[in-house]
Amino acid sequence: MAKRYPPILSLLFNIALLYLLYMLCRIVYVLEFWDVYGATFSRLSVGQLLIGSLRFDTAAICYTNVPYALLVLFPLSVRIKESKPYRIIAKTLYVVVNAVMLSANLVDTVYSRYTGRRTTWTIFSEFSAEGNLGSIFFVEVLHHWYLVLLGLAFIAALIFLYCPYKDVKIDKSELKKREPSFRISYSILQSTTILFFLLVVPLSIAGIRGGFSRSVRPIAISNANQYVDQPSQAAIVLNTPFSLIRTCGKTTFSDPHYFSQEELSCRYSPIHQSSPISVAQGANIVVLIVESFGTEYWGYFNDYPGYTPFLDSLASVSLTFQQSYANGRKSIDGMPSILSSIPMFVEPFFVTNYSLNDVSGLAGELSREGYSSAFFHGADNGSMGFQAFARTTGFQHYYGRTEYESDPTTRGVNDFDGTWAIWDEEFMQYFAHQLDTMHQPFVSALFTASSHHPFVVPERYRQSLHQPGHPMYTCVRYTDQALRRFFDTASRMPWFKNTIFVITADHTNHSEQPAYSTPLGSFRVPILFFDPSGRLPRGMSNAVAQQIDIMPTLLSAVGYPNPYVAFGQDLLTTPADSTWAVQYNSGMYQLVQDNTLVQYDGEKVVGVYHLANDPQCRNNLTSSTTPTQLARLQAIVQSYMQRMIGNELVVH
Repeated sequence: MAKRYPPILSLLFNIALLYLLYMLCRIVYVLEFWDVYGATFSRLSVGQLLIGSLRFDTAAICYTNVPYALLVLFPLSVRIKESKPYRIIAKTLYVVVNAVMLSANLVDTVYSRYTGRRTTWTIFSEFSAEGNLGSIFFVEVLHHWYLVLLGLAFIAALIFLYCPYKDVKIDKSELKKREPSFRISYSILQSTTILFFLLVVPLSIAGIRGGFSRSVRPIAISNANQYVDQPSQAAIVLNTPFSLIRTCGKTTFSDPHYFSQEELSCRYSPIHQSSPISVAQGANIVVLIVESFGTEYWGYFNDYPGYTPFLDSLASVSLTFQQSYANGRKSIDGMPSILSSIPMFVEPFFVTNYSLNDVSGLAGELSREGYSSAFFHGADNGSMGFQAFARTTGFQHYYGRTEYESDPTTRGVNDFDGTWAIWDEEFMQYFAHQLDTMHQPFVSALFTASSHHPFVVPERYRQSLHQPGHPMYTCVRYTDQALRRFFDTASRMPWFKNTIFVITADHTNHSEQPAYSTPLGSFRVPILFFDPSGRLPRGMSNAVAQQIDIMPTLLSAVGYPNPYVAFGQDLLTTPADSTWAVQYNSGMYQLVQDNTLVQYDGEKVVGVYHLANDPQCRNNLTSSTTPTQLARLQAIVQSYMQRMIGNELVVH
């Protein structure tokens, strides 16, 4: 039988074990992301990292282990009658709860690769409509078998290193027979146990809040930034249980009240008036949102060949931008940004309560001018909430896997990739032929799927398109070829020359280049405007472009006559030196303008980087004054929050 210890010693040992296991999870996280953190890790303060890590681990452990602590320290006179059941319940609670928490940390080691941050509670909403999570999880288990073994080892440690407690109760008659020194020690032990029981709740509250001071508010995810140099490093000091707990049931948006309403309207307004120009009146619009196609993979935007020969050739005859960015890090961030000019601030718009707001959108606005519209996504209907959002923003028709497989002209289920969706090549051909049946003018959007984990391509291409290195590269080559075939088919159709094509990515993906691992680099996606008729300008612009600029730019190009809400800017009429881009990155708002990156936590500036001399964002110049950029960022954030809260995303 294992040796048992007084309740206080047992509790302290078992809590210390949790600190150790949480720290081991963090070390595994850093090693798994060494390609991201390795170059900058040496400049971080180990002492600061340790202090921050312990602070957030304390909060997580207090959140999840108060019931266990109370069981162990429960007053002896009540507990002693059923001592063994209490001990069993206490150990079971300790092992089960902490096994789940440690597993969440290890799972996030994989998932964070695709989100760039610790997972929050919204994950349960993001994937609520997905029916293929079981197969994806199985594939990840195979790819990350070492994490599975490590998780099992952690659970074994919880079980076999658990320090059991013993109950020492002696009745008064027996106690009187003992030595005075024993009686004193026994009284101290019992009194101390009761004292600790009474202190568990206030001590846990202090741990959750992050300190004892009245000035300390409960620490939030954004507090992690005070221990690191860049928001992308905040995940190091955070842990996943804390991120999940602190975002569960929270109100996402609040009005920061930076400016009065009069001053705010002077500084920034998302209301766009009728377009002053019309270079392509009545043109069709096709928006191609290519899964995970970050700028890193393109030869056109880099000084190395890349993996996109067709798209590179198309970019050479399109309007492109030296600096172009996503406004989020997930697929569900990309769709609102691109098609409704709504950036991701704090949490994805899809999964907040405000997703029920009236929403302006490219399709909805153009439907008022007689445009027909359709959205295409080869995954299961309802996947990622795309079908619901497409309908909300005014798309009249939706074509998903259901429509594809029921169409007699396709190979149906035989073209399913086995995990996510219909293969890109087949679905893009279906897309082209469906466009040929639509009433002109039309606006349509396609969201591709193949360039995504688990990084597979059709069997017939696994040799010819194989690219050494990360498997994503082979997927990129496949989707590039699928786009070549789409444009080849579309170019022979009568509507082609009267169509403006936009090509962008929903977000970035795996990165091996230092330039794409910075706070800005992790948002770099291409934005191309291709007009076969040549009505739009061509060439590489020195303007700053972002996904939320796509909608106002297109509405401007076709001469849309009505006012509408869009948080981006019209790239055709805004001077290049007045353009900007915004993102929300690990608890920080950031704005890039005039070759300067400003990072703001909602209360103070925490980062200023001059990109011309410091593209890696290594030299933080917070002492530099940035009143213009900061005021613009504050105005954008305040306007966003007010309009979300007040349901003012459309012009009535």
